[in-house]
Amino acid sequence: MQALYLLTLEPIAETTADPNSYGFRYFRACRDAIGQCFCSLAKSYSPKWLLDVDIKACFDEIDHDWLLNNIPVDKRMLRQWLKSGYFQDKNLFPTKSGTPQGGILSPTLANMTLDGLEKAIKESCPSRKKVNFIRYADDFIVTAESRELLENNIIPAINDFLKPRGLKLSEEKTRIVSIEQGFDFLGQHLQKFRNKLIITPSKESTKGFLEKVRNIIRKCYGQKTSDMIMQLNPVIKGWAYYHRYVQSAKAFSFASKVISDALGRWIRRRHGRKSMGWINKRYFNHPKRNYCFCCTIKTGNGKRKFLELMKPSYVKLVRYIKIKGETYPFNPKYFSYFTMRKTYSNVRPIN
Repeated sequence: MQALYLLTLEPIAETTADPNSYGFRYFRACRDAIGQCFCSLAKSYSPKWLLDVDIKACFDEIDHDWLLNNIPVDKRMLRQWLKSGYFQDKNLFPTKSGTPQGGILSPTLANMTLDGLEKAIKESCPSRKKVNFIRYADDFIVTAESRELLENNIIPAINDFLKPRGLKLSEEKTRIVSIEQGFDFLGQHLQKFRNKLIITPSKESTKGFLEKVRNIIRKCYGQKTSDMIMQLNPVIKGWAYYHRYVQSAKAFSFASKVISDALGRWIRRRHGRKSMGWINKRYFNHPKRNYCFCCTIKTGNGKRKFLELMKPSYVKLVRYIKIKGETYPFNPKYFSYFTMRKTYSNVRPIN
């Protein structure tokens, strides 16, 4: 039932959405938000100050009365979804605020709740120069030419916008920083060095990824080599492909070294008395790639093939062409633009 209502609500949500909102929308992703950050902060005359914002428990605290009064959906159905409650440990708990957890309508409801924030922020500033807004779900940043503009104009405007919706800023995660100091956004670290913007995978993202890889390797001490490789490859590929659009060469090289060290401990634990020649012949005998951790597996037709472990350093960096902020796929004016984006690749190799 939510899917049926979503079919009619999504075109309305796309029409009224903020141009620089990139979360839970068609043809938009984290890489588009990071691309907009680069457009807003990379130039020599770009703003030096920004507000890194996080809304406290956004999906859990949205006011139900505001949703019922402002979302163009059948009120009876929307009220039933919002007030349905949830089960935990065989007990039913009421839902007095927030959107249904796990409901496919929830992301669109949250987006519509926050749409209009970009306009409110820009109207609060006497001069809109260097005021940029980039949002992904409930995480967003606002740039400005001075710290005073953020403190005196933009933060009060955000609070005034959020209050009727039952929301408020997270004091722990919301902060004002200079671009030279740097900040983390969507798993990336953005910082300017000598007036040049550098975007790299954040330390927290890299640390969490490597810890996950180490845990998988530790759990596979008694398993087949092929089973471990098949568990590791999706994790490594997902992290590397997410970060391949920014300056990730050093992070990829470091991650590859850490993975190699973890594999070395795995091999020594299994084959403590074997020679290096035997180990190289057993695990590093790939015919086309040197120093590649691999094994052979049987295919369906009885033949054997090499199954190799992917490393982040194998992934090539590419440039991504971000989506135009004012476009949305339900407008006939942009049909040719989205056909082009679907037909042709939006990435370009880095020479």
